[in-house]
Amino acid sequence: MTVTAVHKDPHALNLTVDAEFEASPERVWELWADPRQLERWWGPPTYPATVTRHDLRPGGRVEYHMTGPEGDQPRGYWEIQEVDPPRSLVVRDGFANEDGTPNTEMPTSEFRVTIEEVGAGRTRMSIVSLFPSPKAMEQLLALGMEEGLTQAMGQIDAILAGGPRS
Repeated sequence: MTVTAVHKDPHALNLTVDAEFEASPERVWELWADPRQLERWWGPPTYPATVTRHDLRPGGRVEYHMTGPEGDQPRGYWEIQEVDPPRSLVVRDGFANEDGTPNTEMPTSEFRVTIEEVGAGRTRMSIVSLFPSPKAMEQLLALGMEEGLTQAMGQIDAILAGGPRS
């Protein structure tokens, strides 16, 4: 598995997931920049993602849904805040209604992605999710955010190796 560390800090209201890959930072960045690659890993194996809009630039928006084993399709969106290929990405992450509008009954969060070379041919990717309140952090973690993100990132090695979704 690619995930090397998971850290929850309720005082700082964040969740950090770190992973390392046998690939260059530019190759790891493609996992975000190419919507077809993104949908191969963004959802956990039992909730694969379908990206329906992908505008990865400041002010842009990414929209997607995941399809669960029972056919349910929870929707999400990212409002892109910062993009610095192949080093970093900052987005406001939220749940969406069926028509794509923000679901204001669910909390939003922010996540910050950093991608850095850590040795010859090795890259570390960190995703830090920042929550606006203890209640929001508790609610999103109770929905399985930590497990889902860890499982999702665990699928990246197969993509980088050119293999099928695992």
